[in-house]
Amino acid sequence: MDMSAAGKKGLSLFALVMIGIGSIFGSGWLFGAGTAAQVAGPAALVAWVIGAVFIGMIAMSYAEVGSAYPIPGGMARYGSLSHGPVLGFITGWAVWIAVASLIPIESIAATQYMSSWSFGWAKDLVDARSHQLTAFGMAVALLLTVLLWLSCYWSVQLLAKINSLLTLVKFAIPVLAVVALIASGFHTDNFTAHGGFAPNGWTAVLTAVTTSGVVFAFNGFQAVVNLGGAAKNPGRAIPVALVGALSLGLVSYLALQAAFLGSVPPEHLAQAGGWSGVNFNSPFAELAKLLMIHWVVVMLQFGAFISPAGSNIANVASAAYMVQNLSETGFFPKRLARTHPVYGTARPAMWMNLGFSVLLLVTVGHSWKTLAPIISAAMVISYLIGPIAVGVFRRTKPGLARPFRLPAASVLCPLTFVFAACALYWSKWPNTGIVTALTLLAAPIAALVLSRKGEKNLLRQFAPAWWLVFFLGALSLLSWLGSADFGGRGTLPGGVDIALVAAMALGTYFWAVRSGVGAHHAGLPGPDPALDADVSAQEDAPAPEREPMPA
Repeated sequence: MDMSAAGKKGLSLFALVMIGIGSIFGSGWLFGAGTAAQVAGPAALVAWVIGAVFIGMIAMSYAEVGSAYPIPGGMARYGSLSHGPVLGFITGWAVWIAVASLIPIESIAATQYMSSWSFGWAKDLVDARSHQLTAFGMAVALLLTVLLWLSCYWSVQLLAKINSLLTLVKFAIPVLAVVALIASGFHTDNFTAHGGFAPNGWTAVLTAVTTSGVVFAFNGFQAVVNLGGAAKNPGRAIPVALVGALSLGLVSYLALQAAFLGSVPPEHLAQAGGWSGVNFNSPFAELAKLLMIHWVVVMLQFGAFISPAGSNIANVASAAYMVQNLSETGFFPKRLARTHPVYGTARPAMWMNLGFSVLLLVTVGHSWKTLAPIISAAMVISYLIGPIAVGVFRRTKPGLARPFRLPAASVLCPLTFVFAACALYWSKWPNTGIVTALTLLAAPIAALVLSRKGEKNLLRQFAPAWWLVFFLGALSLLSWLGSADFGGRGTLPGGVDIALVAAMALGTYFWAVRSGVGAHHAGLPGPDPALDADVSAQEDAPAPEREPMPA
């Protein structure tokens, strides 16, 4: 993909910040506070802080790599640039699954909020007992998926214009909801009654980070990295947009969580038997109904369309860039990377993502709460290459221009990778096993493609990728044997399991960096889109005129 071409699209810094905020304020704010409160009680506030710190560390590593390689959809390419084609395809495959999965879940969120409407047919969208979409609800979610997908079918510039407007509108909705809920009556006793501040223990707080939509909500930072290559000044725009979007997101989500916790009527909380029993299909809308704030109900029902629509604009564009990058590495058909000659969008890639979205919606997408933990675990796997790529490039490309340089990278990068491993473990078994199987499915596909291309030495190609196979396999095993608090069999006691995960992840990080350095010595990553472009530009430049020799 031509990096210079990407820069000519000229997204402004404001548009990039709006894309980040718009992605962060998707369906996460509609469901995250209610789901996190059910899992962790009032201690869900701590889960949001942990999630923001974790995503912030991940985002800063991607800020260095993304500003050095401002490639649209670059998160699908960084593994290839650091370790060669095989690892690049596996990590790119994981990123693609994580981003493309966001398209149907936004439609599911909108459909579930429609069930709070007073129309008779709206009650048939969600089953009252299982809290999952009915066949009719699935059909409505499918229709919304297609309509939201069409919103990004024509151009990137249309994306920026529509998203900026939608973001301003949908950001005002949660702010007004917080003010209205608190004004209706704020019950401070809710934060200590029914089991105290952390009624389900602190392990539930860690679980809430990945299973209750916290990581899911902050995942909007990916849109900044993946679309930042289309900014006017990517080196400055990417880190500024990341910091701005994440900071504003944290403040807003803490306010939403506090408003939800304090606004639930104490009698309803007692009747439910504590926070674990507070289960709403559309949390804020149903809470506003309980409090008889009808204008807030209408506003939230409107916001349930605006928020997913705004997020899906960036999701559709990012997922298309992912497919394009995987096509350019040779593991997806080349025709998927074609762009429309007039509108500049990758329409074949968009059609592929639509097919994947429909498949996911029909098979496992029966509710937001069911799909969000799996997508969150897939997101965490997609983050793994960021801090590793920083460590590899610091050793192999010292001359690489880095508009943003991560401070204390030798400490922060291993720590970030360990944090990511723990977050993946917190997503609980069997979610860890499911996403591991989905990710490693890319390995036999890579072997088949390389064999068809005539590659004779597959072991040489796979050598830089064994660390990831080991890491995912070992983490899944630890998850299966681990504490029952995280869905395991209980063979490993609490505390010991997390210590083993952290130790395994720390060793794997240094193995991964060493593998990347070895891959560069073997010439596996291939041409560098930044350094080689600089060399070509210097060779093509006219020779400077020499000053005349003195007489």
